[in-house]
Amino acid sequence: MPTLGSLPAAKPELDLTFAWPRNSAPHHATRITGLTVLALAELLEAGSMRTLPADSLVLVTGVMPFRVRGRIAAALETLLQQMALDECVGLVVSTAPGQPGQPFPQSLRDLSDDLDIPLLVTTAQGDLWTDVHASIQHDRLVLAERRVEQMNALVQQLPSQLADPKAMQRIADWLARALNVQVLVSEKERVLAASPATAVEHLAHAVIRQSVESSMPDMDAGPHTQLISLAPATGAEAVLAVARRSPFDASELRLLQHAAKLLGLVEQARREYRAVATASQATRLAAVELLLDGEVSKARKIMESLAPGLLDSDMARVFVVETSATRRDATLRRCETVTAGQALVVADPRRRDRVLVIHPVWLGEAADTVVGELTRLVCELRPGASLGGSGTYSLSLLPDARKEATIAARFALHQPDPVALSVQETDLVTLLPPRESQLWASEVLNPLLHTDSWDLLRDTLHCALAYPYTVAARRLDLHRNTVTRRMTRAAELLNRDFASLTDRIEVALALELVTHRVPEPATEPHGTETPTLAALLDTPQIRAWADSLLSSALTDRRDLLATASAWLTANTHLEPTARALGLSEVTVRSHLRALEGHLSRDLSSLDGTRDLHVALSLATGEPRAAGITQSLYAVA
Repeated sequence: MPTLGSLPAAKPELDLTFAWPRNSAPHHATRITGLTVLALAELLEAGSMRTLPADSLVLVTGVMPFRVRGRIAAALETLLQQMALDECVGLVVSTAPGQPGQPFPQSLRDLSDDLDIPLLVTTAQGDLWTDVHASIQHDRLVLAERRVEQMNALVQQLPSQLADPKAMQRIADWLARALNVQVLVSEKERVLAASPATAVEHLAHAVIRQSVESSMPDMDAGPHTQLISLAPATGAEAVLAVARRSPFDASELRLLQHAAKLLGLVEQARREYRAVATASQATRLAAVELLLDGEVSKARKIMESLAPGLLDSDMARVFVVETSATRRDATLRRCETVTAGQALVVADPRRRDRVLVIHPVWLGEAADTVVGELTRLVCELRPGASLGGSGTYSLSLLPDARKEATIAARFALHQPDPVALSVQETDLVTLLPPRESQLWASEVLNPLLHTDSWDLLRDTLHCALAYPYTVAARRLDLHRNTVTRRMTRAAELLNRDFASLTDRIEVALALELVTHRVPEPATEPHGTETPTLAALLDTPQIRAWADSLLSSALTDRRDLLATASAWLTANTHLEPTARALGLSEVTVRSHLRALEGHLSRDLSSLDGTRDLHVALSLATGEPRAAGITQSLYAVA
């Protein structure tokens, strides 16, 4: 669009020059939106002046006299006053070639100064001005179409989700291309977007030195800079800064204002999304902690507003995704995405490298979708990532499911495929070769299997090996003396000492293999040699299981495994353990509690103690005790 400064250069045939004021530079940037032509004779007629188009340049045709005075001067004064009311931009009069460039009297020049309307002269004939108005309108149309295209393009930069983290950078890149400017979007302490990258060093100084309220383009020195607050009404500190060597016109400034509004919406959405996401994660974490504390009803109430119906099921599976601490937040977001509202996903508050996924399961429904998505995700995150899953548990037993999933995730790290999705893949008993382990168990229990009291002794052994005789008697609804008598009889038949931890572990393991985990085998083929327990345990899978079980304890600054070895050697008695280590019993208890956390095992149970004993024997060769360990050393 032409201005008072650009029109003479664009149309040299008009011979258009400023007559007043002497310093016409402030008027050079004034835009011209049209041309209004008035005949001198028309001005001299009596009657009121018609309304003139705003922002138009007024041309008075008819050659002015050598000096403007009298009726002509009065008519021009009236015209100037009307132009001021209608916000016209300049007055042009025709003069003869060779005539002095200042035909206006002092009164008109003073009025020009008062009304801030410049006076110009032209020597061109009227026919040379005929296409000026059409040219101006054409330029306006072209500019308007360009601005519409720019606005459409700007709106198209808006993302489908305002919280899109890349949206602000895309808008900054577009603005830099559209206006040929350097763009910086920043807060007080950080850069949100910059285009090109050099904009940071070019605009940082301007952002620091100028406040948003006082930022105005510097017309005397470049580059010209604009600073616009993204959200002045809310007091936000985010600012859009743009700069280039040429000044901005009014339409470009409007485009910058629109861009700042859109950037402000994106920034507001980003901040609010972050706040909502933080609150949502806090709520989910609170629900998970309640579930792990057995407070199912409270957890359901918390989650009802956030994810209605998610915890309505009474059953669930727990998955543990282990990754590096630096990648946990990104992994958490990806887990939320792939589970698509079907699971409760939180960062494990106890470990910075772990994500917990609780997937409610309805009876008859498979968890294949969630399992498949998590498996694909972990395979993409390799190396260093693993996925462990539990079986299906009641919501009230989720702590047990979590332990199972945690063990599975550790075990998976030692597998070619970093995924272990059920207890069947991580439990010591089920890792034993089925047929060989059944032969060994049958051999151990053979003296009992062929007695009339097998059924009676089997149930008593199962309970009394795991608990003190008083507790076992209460659970079996028997007298303590009856339990003691049966256990003494079983020990005699098996030639075992149940005061020895290793004997209790071996008999309980054999009993579990025969009665619970492995079907009874077919008749043993003639000449088949019964394997030793050491041979059963000396397999790559079980060694990987042992390494994964102890891996977390090895990172503790305390020598927990030394305490465990002494404690197992002392048949789990505290006083001789403390004496052997030169520690207090309180310290030994503290070490054992820490070890329970690392192993996810209850060391007051025989199964937990068994897993520790076997893993420690395989991984370190300690404790050097009878039974299991002696057998292991025999094949080492």
